[in-house]
Amino acid sequence: MIRTTALPRRAAVAAAVSVAGLAALAGCAGTTSAATDDPSDAGSTPRETGSAGAATYADGTYSADGSYIDGGGTLETIAVTVTLAGDVITDVEVTGDPQNPESGRYQSEFIGGIADEVLGKDIDEISVDRVAGSSLTSGGFNDALEAIRSEASA
Repeated sequence: MIRTTALPRRAAVAAAVSVAGLAALAGCAGTTSAATDDPSDAGSTPRETGSAGAATYADGTYSADGSYIDGGGTLETIAVTVTLAGDVITDVEVTGDPQNPESGRYQSEFIGGIADEVLGKDIDEISVDRVAGSSLTSGGFNDALEAIRSEASA
């Protein structure tokens, strides 16, 4: 269906004619099959070629530390380990070494909620800003994730 509300009438008519023309041409294609790289695939859908869908990062398990300044001005560090498969995070582990009790509470909350935020997602789509109420720990996680991206670049 072509929506004409955003197009001037003349453009909408031209678009409809173009779609109808393409449909007619598609009907003329007959039974000729597209060529593929493998002769045993004759008659099947052509395979995608090029770099679309290629992994950007090497599969494996990577670790890095990330740091941030807590609300009291103390430098805090967390250790992040992720497992990648096809650029998707399949496992994540975060450990902390808090320098004060308040940071310990926030790190613990972050560690308890991070898996829900990142598992099953493309590593390039991840940039956390607040996890389970912890916003500063997120900065350390994002730092570590950036180091992991650099290390895992294929």
